[in-house]
Amino acid sequence: MKLTRSVSKPRLSPSRRGDRSATLAFWVFVAPSLIGLTVFTIVPIVWGFLLSLSHAQNTIRVGQFVGLANYGDLLTDEAFLRSLKTILVFAVFIVPLTYAVSLGLALLVNRAGWGTPFFRTVFFIPSAVSYVVAALVWKVSLFNGLSFGVANQMIAGFGAGPIAWIGTASPPWYWLVLVTARLWLQVGFFMIIFLAGLQEIPRSIYEAAEVDGARPGWPMLRHIILPQLRSTTISVLLLNLIAAFQAFDEFYNILGATGANASLARPPLVYLYSLALSDQDFGRGTAGAFILTAVIFAVTLIQGRIIGFGEAD
Repeated sequence: MKLTRSVSKPRLSPSRRGDRSATLAFWVFVAPSLIGLTVFTIVPIVWGFLLSLSHAQNTIRVGQFVGLANYGDLLTDEAFLRSLKTILVFAVFIVPLTYAVSLGLALLVNRAGWGTPFFRTVFFIPSAVSYVVAALVWKVSLFNGLSFGVANQMIAGFGAGPIAWIGTASPPWYWLVLVTARLWLQVGFFMIIFLAGLQEIPRSIYEAAEVDGARPGWPMLRHIILPQLRSTTISVLLLNLIAAFQAFDEFYNILGATGANASLARPPLVYLYSLALSDQDFGRGTAGAFILTAVIFAVTLIQGRIIGFGEAD
């Protein structure tokens, strides 16, 4: 009679079991994000790039590859190039204004003392308003061009007649409508960022500056506050510039995508929206989207280089 000896499997040590549990927990929590990123971001980007290389008229299927012909057509398209100039003009207006107003509001709110939470909330509330709703309010109520419009009622107090704010090329009053709408919507958000930066400045720096003879006001702002807010300023400028180049809602809802008003100021996203959805030319539309992405990337790098992004303070 032969005796058989059972061979038992080696047991995992507690540390090994802990490592496997940690790895399993990691993938359980990370997998949904990775799946969502792949399905909703990576796959559309790859598909869009392949579509931009195709003659995709009235279809979103990849095929009939034309190489870089769509890119070449857009780079020689006067309407698309004009839209790029439009968004550059918009960025020139909105970026410095947003920076100055948001910093000024942050400085005032920071000195409000017990009223800081109240004013912080009041100025931040517009950031939660839909861009579409705000654009319609600006178009229908504030700058509607009629005598009962809010803007025209205000200037009537100075003896001026009603102004057609939207729809006239000379003078270009529509820029005032577009810029003020975007300024009202986003200045509260950037104010919060500046306010967080101001509250991170140690009180001892102010006290040392006062001992050295720095006076409150412009000297303190120039030599103490602005240098301490350098990283915050870089972040605000970069975010603001990227947001400016992605402008769509206020232009689309105030001036429209087609017609006489749209020809006054049509940014790239509105032009590409009309090209892809109205003309059903998805190949050129996606090619324009990648061109705009490259422009934003290049301008951001240039701005970051100028203001010293990534350099040690």
